[in-house]
Amino acid sequence: MDREGPPTDEDERAARLAAAETAYEAEIEGNLRRNYAANLAHGLLGQTGFRLVNAPTFVPAYIYLLSGSEFLVGLALAAQWLGASASSIFGATLIEHRKRVLPMGLLIGWGMRAGVLGLALGGFFLPDRWALVTAIGFLCLFGLFNGMQAVIFNTLMAKVIPLRLRGRLTGFRNFAAGLTAAGVSWMGGHYFVEGNLFGNGYASTFLMAFILTSIGLSLLMLVREPEPPTIRARATLGGRLRDIPMMLKADPALGRFYVAAGLAALGTMAVPFYILYAGERIGLSGATIGILSTAFLLSQTTTNLFWGWLADRFGNRLVFILSVGTWGAATVLLLAVDTLWPLAIAFAGLGAGQGGFQNSNQNIIVEFGARDDLPMRIAVLNTATSLMHAAGPLLGGVVAYAISFDALFALSIAVLTAAVLTMFFLVDEPRKRRKSL
Repeated sequence: MDREGPPTDEDERAARLAAAETAYEAEIEGNLRRNYAANLAHGLLGQTGFRLVNAPTFVPAYIYLLSGSEFLVGLALAAQWLGASASSIFGATLIEHRKRVLPMGLLIGWGMRAGVLGLALGGFFLPDRWALVTAIGFLCLFGLFNGMQAVIFNTLMAKVIPLRLRGRLTGFRNFAAGLTAAGVSWMGGHYFVEGNLFGNGYASTFLMAFILTSIGLSLLMLVREPEPPTIRARATLGGRLRDIPMMLKADPALGRFYVAAGLAALGTMAVPFYILYAGERIGLSGATIGILSTAFLLSQTTTNLFWGWLADRFGNRLVFILSVGTWGAATVLLLAVDTLWPLAIAFAGLGAGQGGFQNSNQNIIVEFGARDDLPMRIAVLNTATSLMHAAGPLLGGVVAYAISFDALFALSIAVLTAAVLTMFFLVDEPRKRRKSL
């Protein structure tokens, strides 16, 4: 039975909030073309540059060239991800209470790019021993700012791009970035590294990454960011940390998703050693690095359109399961081949699987829970996966050094299989919940 009588203060507040939400959604739709284009341009150049740093080729090969040690390769990559794990939750507390997050995102973005620039300058101007020490330091700095940037920019995208378009945007953005990154990787391997451009081909490649990502970040200033009707009150880092158990208790499937994502991230223990394994089989030249990098990135590129379509059509849970499964299958193939072009096919499978995993992780977390808690959900995910990314290369370096690459890859396959099974049996599709509300 309907309640009769004059409207109460609570009714009026609810009506104002509903009107504000309607205006907020209208502003998103009104600026959609501009914001879609700005996010696409930023992602194209930023992803192109950062893939040169994050691809399992240039940085591991560079660290191995400086050190000659599989363990130090693992340590350098662990330093990067340890920095990211330490900063993600802090990044959430920087923006949860802000109606606009873009200004903070730009500040953090420039700090991240400073790490890439330092990596390049150390290669140009320092002797090998100090270039190695500073490379590990700058990779840690890169990761430190990357942890915060991932939270801020994913939150920004969730604000300005509606859910119905987000999968295709990230898919097409990564497709376009992958095409350019594949070309740049081939050029970096063939001309920069092989030709020792400016006296250090690896440093030249990292400098190019800095330039591309800096242009991309500048283009993000074109975004028109709406102010949401509600935001969380400002809270301390300690207070928000104490809120995490309640968030996980309220949605057990979210916690199980974090476990699946963490297991998949731990599977990256083998990533820095793919290129070293290939070098052991066929020799490690600039041309080889260029071909395998191109195969990895070109596959990441071409499959991103499919992953994005599949996510928008059927949900990101399915993308997670299929892509991590593809990644594990490609690792099996890697163990079975020992000539260049079959290795390139294996690298293509690795690229396809890892690309789908990254896209599904980034998008599915938006669909769990309320908007005001989104930065913290992203931060917890980034912390969990970054810790596993940090532990993985260290574990991988120890296993590769003490036992063999075969043992390392077998362990990675087992962990990836556990991630797929956890996601398949223990995590439901959160998008179906939203439709049922």
